[in-house]
Amino acid sequence: MTTGIRSPGTTEQHSQLLPVVSVLGSVLSVQFGAAFASTLFDEVGAIGAVFLRLTIAALILGLLLRPRWWRWWRSHRQGILALGVALAVMNSAFYEALARLPLGTAVTIEFMGPLTLAAVLSRRLRDGVWVLAALAGVVLLGLRESSSAESLDLVGVAFALTAGAAWAGYIITGSNLAAKVPSADGLAGASIVAAVLMIPLGVVSGGSELFDPRILAVGAGVAMLSSVIPYSLELRALKVMSKKVFSVLIALEPAAATLAGVIVLGQVLGLQSLAAIALVVAAGVGSVLSSW
Repeated sequence: MTTGIRSPGTTEQHSQLLPVVSVLGSVLSVQFGAAFASTLFDEVGAIGAVFLRLTIAALILGLLLRPRWWRWWRSHRQGILALGVALAVMNSAFYEALARLPLGTAVTIEFMGPLTLAAVLSRRLRDGVWVLAALAGVVLLGLRESSSAESLDLVGVAFALTAGAAWAGYIITGSNLAAKVPSADGLAGASIVAAVLMIPLGVVSGGSELFDPRILAVGAGVAMLSSVIPYSLELRALKVMSKKVFSVLIALEPAAATLAGVIVLGQVLGLQSLAAIALVVAAGVGSVLSSW
């Protein structure tokens, strides 16, 4: 927000436009990546798919960005380690939830993490209104997704909640790290840490199938959609966007997950889902407009 004699106007709006577009692009990219990743579960398992995605992403980012390791201080290494742990936990828990729950349901439950973070960081009444509106949309979307099933898998719900807590941690650690080191260095370093942490479980889960050319090709696509593209966009956005606005803006995740489910997995949208999406979109747009 501006202070002093500088009045809010087109300069501030333009400064926020690029980060907003970046987060929206990240939202779509990561959910379509998750939908494609679910097609690998039968061959390599959920953890194998996570390992494949994170390893390929780490290789791509390491080669393209060439992180300047020698410039890292101790605090930088600690921040990169924390972000890497958050990435490993968030992705592995989410994929385990996705193996047990519909995509929209898993994302809806996972979203409780960043939504709670937004509520904690909120200090104005209008911010609370947007959080409540987003919560209503998320709940409505979750009810629609679960209405076709007899009951929700409790283990899947637990994994989704764990992923949500790690998602909130990713927002905090990513924002703090982006303020200390270049986003390229931090992202590449954290991706390598996450990939290394997943090696034991990933190899056991995926086995020799990890070297199948078709699976490697799909894994490369998932790595680009779910890791390289979204994390690059998000860490850049977090440099200039508050964690509160970021947390509410990504309320679009459940809507994007439902859209990806329709296109990739053949799920059908109903009126209840459309109403839920409208609520979430309104909350996301409202939070951004009120921050200018």
